[in-house]
Amino acid sequence: MQKFKQRKVTSETSHLSIDRIVHNGHHVMTFKPEILMISTYPPRECGIATYTHDLTQALINQFSASMTPRICALENSFRKHQYDNIVKYTLQTDDADSYLHLSRKIDLDDAIELVVLQHEFGLFAKQEEAFFQLLYSINKPVIVVFHTVLPEPDPGLRIKIKIIARYAASIVVMTNASVKILTQDYQIDRKQIQVIAHGTHLVDYPDKAYLKRKYALKDRLVLSTFGLLSQGKNIEMTLQAMPEIIRQHPEVVFLVLGKTHPDVFKDEEDLYSQRLRALAQSLHIENHVRFVSHYLPTSELLEYLQLTDVYLFTSKDPNQAVSGTFSYALSCGCPIVSTPIPHAREVLSDGAGIIVDFNDSRQLAVEVNRLLDDQSLRQSISINAIQKMAVTAWENSAIAHAQLFMSYCRKHEQLEYAIPKLNYKHIQSMTDEFGIVQFSKLNQADISSGYTLDDNARSLIAMCMEYEIRPMDNTLKAIKKYLHFLKFCYTESGVMLNYVNKHRDFSEQNKKENLEDANGRAIWALGYVIGLAGFLPDVLIAEARILFGHSMRHALKMHSTRAMAFTLKGLYYKNLSDPSISDIQIMEVLADRLVQMYSHESDNHWKWFESYITYANAVLPEALLCAAILTDSIVYKTVAQATFDFLLDKTFSGNQISVITNKGWLHKGIVPELVKSGAEQPIDVAYSIIALRKFSQVFPQSGYYSKLVTAFSWFNGNNHLNQIVYNPCTGGCYDGLEQNNINLNQGAESTISYLIARLVIEMAQSERYNQKQRAAQFLEGFIQTN
Repeated sequence: MQKFKQRKVTSETSHLSIDRIVHNGHHVMTFKPEILMISTYPPRECGIATYTHDLTQALINQFSASMTPRICALENSFRKHQYDNIVKYTLQTDDADSYLHLSRKIDLDDAIELVVLQHEFGLFAKQEEAFFQLLYSINKPVIVVFHTVLPEPDPGLRIKIKIIARYAASIVVMTNASVKILTQDYQIDRKQIQVIAHGTHLVDYPDKAYLKRKYALKDRLVLSTFGLLSQGKNIEMTLQAMPEIIRQHPEVVFLVLGKTHPDVFKDEEDLYSQRLRALAQSLHIENHVRFVSHYLPTSELLEYLQLTDVYLFTSKDPNQAVSGTFSYALSCGCPIVSTPIPHAREVLSDGAGIIVDFNDSRQLAVEVNRLLDDQSLRQSISINAIQKMAVTAWENSAIAHAQLFMSYCRKHEQLEYAIPKLNYKHIQSMTDEFGIVQFSKLNQADISSGYTLDDNARSLIAMCMEYEIRPMDNTLKAIKKYLHFLKFCYTESGVMLNYVNKHRDFSEQNKKENLEDANGRAIWALGYVIGLAGFLPDVLIAEARILFGHSMRHALKMHSTRAMAFTLKGLYYKNLSDPSISDIQIMEVLADRLVQMYSHESDNHWKWFESYITYANAVLPEALLCAAILTDSIVYKTVAQATFDFLLDKTFSGNQISVITNKGWLHKGIVPELVKSGAEQPIDVAYSIIALRKFSQVFPQSGYYSKLVTAFSWFNGNNHLNQIVYNPCTGGCYDGLEQNNINLNQGAESTISYLIARLVIEMAQSERYNQKQRAAQFLEGFIQTN
């Protein structure tokens, strides 16, 4: 009998984060580790508070099943705050006894397995000795996040940082420049340091003109800067550059976003803001400067950044290691002109922005005017910045932090990635009254790419799946639209054409490419529609039956392996509600072809249908399994499982899927020297997930369901880049996982593939829950009768 090692639940541990699971019919408590972050936290207004809030929310959204983030909020005697429930403790940073009390609470709290300290020099300045004693006294792993790393330290500062490093299990910094300073100027071991960039928010890049109208900035060229105001921001540099900028661009306006920093206001009242306004008046530019003097909600701030034409970062601190405001502007696609802080020098290379000297207003004016004169340059810089900052999305930051955190927890388990909520926004924006557009630029539909039968057939399947789960009128309208597109693609010969241009005419590309795969996908889609007879309106079923019947005239003429597989799937779904002897006969012919191909190519080391493994591979064994279900063929079933297991062996490594790509086709008899990563397509992961569901239904005890969950986590960052492929903000899916970066365009194929995968895992979870319920009811009945 398997034994479970459990902690004793006492009065001190009664508040642990507890999940209940069922093991052998009994409820067993499982404990999620708590991660305690010592930091400022909203409603306190400061950059680190915002940072910690955004990080904890990302961790909760993605990894709530694996860990529970909690907060120890930093307070002082100047101002008290009311916090939400995530705040477990508070630390009075100007009270030495508070540090001692906190260390005792942490050590007595069995739920807390890791402490993360967000460090800034000023936060603990009044009680440095108590702060060091706190680090020394905590008998749990401590990770220290340095938000500032000062170069060329004096002996006193060097000693302080080395003491912190001595007590830290790991150190996190946000730039490579900070790593260099810590290793060279402080002699900190490089192995102790992790680089995790400052997180940024995903945005959906709405129409800039719309946002300008919303904020009364129509027809204006917008410069902006933001953050809590203090003299270090050096807003004066921009104000002094404004007369020359206005002379060349009289429509320009400079937005100063954010109120005076609370600590500055405490020390100096609001003198800094008053001086800025007085300077604007003395330069006669007050009509070209707008002070938005309140602490902006994140949604409002991101809109201001997205309407900005040029963002200005003019810090006069040459040692500022990192800036959240700078990172947010870059991720919103703002062309940036910045002074040369280390963060800017590191990030703005390779055409991602422009650097000017400290306090040089004349140079700033020259570069701003150059950007305002050249829209194509602004656009190029914007695209480069968006690509460079993609890795910094809070979702990716959460992955990096979660992996680090779990490595220090006592029970180091695999991360469990949350399943995102459904978001149809991008598919809706990609679909017009005719059908779904093929490609996109970022998340904006590119109508010049036209439409394809492939994408609209996939969309039809996705909408049918959604309608099965949640039958809504809007979904039904989408089904009608995509079905009518398939009808549009039919020709008198019965063959469907695949490519339709933006003018809704068939393009010449149809004459240059083999259309069998596209026709096979359409048959799959039509069969899926017919399979919902009695659920979908009769008129749609009748229309789909007519189109399906026309397509079957060419089914036996197909030679493409994948076209035959798609057709088998169409026949399978169609015959679930509309069985036909002739359909079964066609199915057996196509399935026999696959078995014959397998018999010809397979040996003890190669169990596949062809002498190579390329794209859409999981469709082949899945289609053969579908044929086995309808025909009760043991041969089909055996070959299906043998080939699928062979494929899974090639694509799963540990707790991760890596699908085969055109950078690494597998060939019989040739062992690749190195498995090449990159060019992984969402569609291939989706095909794997679809097949895993079908195999888990037929072979429920073979581990296919757990692989399904693993495969789906590929979209959420469980891949070789540890980056999200699905964008939860737009609802789109990135077009590919390259070797070193993500293709950020969100076209129809990738987005629909994700949606189908998302609906499949929802259905699979429901099926698994129902299986467990039935098993539990059977067991309960058995116990009662015996």
